[in-house]
Amino acid sequence: MTSNGPFGPLDFQLVLLRRMADHRPELVDDARRELGVSLTEMREANRRWQAMVRAPRARGALSRYRSVLGEPELAFRRTVGDLECDALLWPVPLWPGLRFEVMVAPGGAVWNEWLVRAPGAAGPELRTAADLRPWSCTVDEVARAFPPARPTEGGAPTRLRLAFTLPGGGPGVADFTWGLLQDWSETRRDA
Repeated sequence: MTSNGPFGPLDFQLVLLRRMADHRPELVDDARRELGVSLTEMREANRRWQAMVRAPRARGALSRYRSVLGEPELAFRRTVGDLECDALLWPVPLWPGLRFEVMVAPGGAVWNEWLVRAPGAAGPELRTAADLRPWSCTVDEVARAFPPARPTEGGAPTRLRLAFTLPGGGPGVADFTWGLLQDWSETRRDA
């Protein structure tokens, strides 16, 4: 990875990490060291990504992902409500059990992009609140394990907050970045 070379999968992982650093800096530091990159290199990758996204004649999101990540490992049709779309999955070496998923609506518009469990990979067993460890599970896994659950807005485009029901009926809220759990807390019930 160089600031002048092509932007590739390693750089993209650094972009994912940069946004996660707001919640879990200690995990990001460990991951960054595992990848063998400095904090400066992570920031530079994020700066380059933001420049690509915001360029006046920026290519579309799907074209940008294909350019950076190559051809998807897996592509298939998925129906979400009344919408039939394409799901494209790319491996993310930092998280081998996950894939970066891009959902593409008819006409080519990207309407969702986040980390999901890789097809066939075993996810965590989520039975109690103690099982909700940072970076261990995805939005879908928490929603299925602790219903009823409903998504709410996060603080940035790559963030999502999920209100869910703890075992025993208490309310909880989980924060996700790029679809990966960062933190959660119990919420007070309104009296």
